[in-house]
Amino acid sequence: MQAIDINYLAVVVAAVVQMVLGYLWYGPLFGKKWMALMDIDPNNMGDKSGMGKRYALMFIGSLIMSWVLVYAITYAGLTIGTIGVTLGLLIGLMNWLGFIAPVTLGSVLWENKSWKLWWLNNGYYIVSLLLMGAILAAWR
Repeated sequence: MQAIDINYLAVVVAAVVQMVLGYLWYGPLFGKKWMALMDIDPNNMGDKSGMGKRYALMFIGSLIMSWVLVYAITYAGLTIGTIGVTLGLLIGLMNWLGFIAPVTLGSVLWENKSWKLWWLNNGYYIVSLLLMGAILAAWR
């Protein structure tokens, strides 16, 4: 197996971009729609203690996703002989299609969540994986 060079700064930046996108997606862009689909009363958001820990754990998850994605991009690039933004976008899309979309389908099938909520949440994941893939492929 060939060792690969990883740009760890790109991994961190891609994770930060995912977190910023999450803030925008579930805040100003679609926050009200998401709360309505989740049946959350914006006037009664509940206990906000522990938010720092929640964001830290989410950032760790974003770092792991970014780190795994850079491996997928690199090995795909080794297979076809080139790495660029197009490959990063393709690998981001394929990871969403192969892993995120099928796993989150259970929320509709078994948890009685709506398709609208599924599309809203999956829209975030597909956009974030596309952005992360583009960053990781371009910034080698």
